Amino acid sequence: MVEPEKNFLYDSSRWDQFDWRDGDIVIAPPGKCGTTWTQRIVSLLIFDSPDLYAPMATISPWLDMNTRKVDGVLADLDAQSHRRFVKSHLDFDHLPKQDGVTYITVGRDPRDVGVSWIHHIDNVDMEVLFAERIASVGADDLDANDVPDFGGTEEERFWRWVGEGEGMDGLAGMVNQLKTFWDHRDDPNVVMLHYADLQRDLVGQMVYLADRLGIQRSRARLAELAPHATFDEMKASAESTAPNADLHLWKDTSGFFRSGTTGQWQDLFGEGDLPRYEKRIGELTAGDADFADWLHRGTQQPSA
Repeated sequence: MVEPEKNFLYDSSRWDQFDWRDGDIVIAPPGKCGTTWTQRIVSLLIFDSPDLYAPMATISPWLDMNTRKVDGVLADLDAQSHRRFVKSHLDFDHLPKQDGVTYITVGRDPRDVGVSWIHHIDNVDMEVLFAERIASVGADDLDANDVPDFGGTEEERFWRWVGEGEGMDGLAGMVNQLKTFWDHRDDPNVVMLHYADLQRDLVGQMVYLADRLGIQRSRARLAELAPHATFDEMKASAESTAPNADLHLWKDTSGFFRSGTTGQWQDLFGEGDLPRYEKRIGELTAGDADFADWLHRGTQQPSA
């Protein structure tokens, strides 16, 4: 029995109250790996339209997040008559396992994730975040140690995220989360996408995902829908597509979609930094070369 995972931001026990339906989809990548991108793609597949009847945060809520009362989140999901797709940032081990449910995760080069996290944190309105958390679940379980150190230069913050000997769970948490899915990658209801593959062939990846979800859409139709899942289009529609936009969590809502590029870490690395990083990632992947290679580069999935 896996112990519940709980911290300032999320609580895995919130899933205990979820009334599952056959066909439900759980989208559970690590943060900054393409969660919102995948939600947008799945919305296009399910609705066969770029139109959203409500903000994505309502249609596909982050169920384990502690910033909305769980009763309200569950009520929104219970009211849905379409096929449901729910967001999470839990690892596979902490997600409830249900027959008839598809679990999707997304990998991304961790170096780009680390850079993206820095800018992501800078865009969070911390006063709003804390206020919503306290209003939702209170503050009795919190102490000063729940607030991480966000200070320092970009380089210092990146290497803190990498967590060399500092006990941080940034990179370590990301690698562990994806490894729990990797270990189940051959399960018929587990789908592993990668940010780089989505960038290389968005239409092909949509075809692949539609097939895995049992959704009948022609390649021609998916090619028509794919432009609505591009970075620029999501940025332009950030008020409806960005997570937690309904809570006004961001200093700049469109700024949630900051760059969306691959290789941005190269501007941050100096001489000797790559071996330093490779040593750390080697420790965390425990010598699993195939996993480490997929983690950084992805693998193009077969498409119809």
